[in-house]
Amino acid sequence: MKTAEKTGVVLAEKKVDQKKMRAKVKRVLLFLSIIAIILLILIPIYLLFKISVSASQDILTQHPPFLIKNFTWKHWLKILSAGQIWNPLWKSVIVASMVALLGIIIAAPGAYVISRLPKKIKYGVLLAIFSTRMFPEVGIALPISVTFIKWGLLDTNLGLVLAHLIRVLPLMAWVLTGTFDTIPRDLEQSAVVDGCNKIQALVKVVLPLSLAGLAAGAILSWLESWNEFTYAIYLCLADTTLPIKTYYYISRGNWFESAAYAVFLTFPVMIITFVLQNYLKSDYLSGALKY
Repeated sequence: MKTAEKTGVVLAEKKVDQKKMRAKVKRVLLFLSIIAIILLILIPIYLLFKISVSASQDILTQHPPFLIKNFTWKHWLKILSAGQIWNPLWKSVIVASMVALLGIIIAAPGAYVISRLPKKIKYGVLLAIFSTRMFPEVGIALPISVTFIKWGLLDTNLGLVLAHLIRVLPLMAWVLTGTFDTIPRDLEQSAVVDGCNKIQALVKVVLPLSLAGLAAGAILSWLESWNEFTYAIYLCLADTTLPIKTYYYISRGNWFESAAYAVFLTFPVMIITFVLQNYLKSDYLSGALKY
């Protein structure tokens, strides 16, 4: 009997050790996967920065080194001294920020109404709205540019903002509808019972709880406008955006100045994402759902 008990204890200890080993292996694999994903994201950004600050002989060679060998700011100084980057950069920042702000103001009330519709009607409305993204932008940009010429909106920030909202609003409606779906209607009813009307319940209860979705929608709409190229080609002639200016240098074949422009194109994206990530939290409803 004692031998059987000892054998059972040994087998139990082995099973525990095997579970611990499996847990350690899973943690190691998860850690390695995270490292691999981070490297896949950061290496292209590093290579872009490397080209913009490397000497010509380090890049235009058969086997260029991975690390920066001969560091130089001459490519950056060249585009900065030319003074052609500030206007496109400022225009892109203004347009993208206005698109994100107006997108939230316009899409949030509509998405709230859609989220409160019956499921069958709600999915049909969302599908109809999102299907507008299937139309080719080239076919839409030409008639829009003709109309904007008649309205005097060519080469203006307002014209570009209105054009970008065409592609941003369906995406914002889809994101914000899913956000409002996660907010229980009981919270709104409780606010009404406490004396709030529908508008006050929306402003004081629903919108504060939807900050994560609003931030996500703002980031997506900002990025959509920041990287947009088609409408800018049609609507910007003299006063261009940063993506068009970057394309101009790429088409000229100047790799180093193109890389410097691309770095300028990338850094604001990282800054905006870092600023708004504080609102991308999943625990906004954690206190509201506890009884």
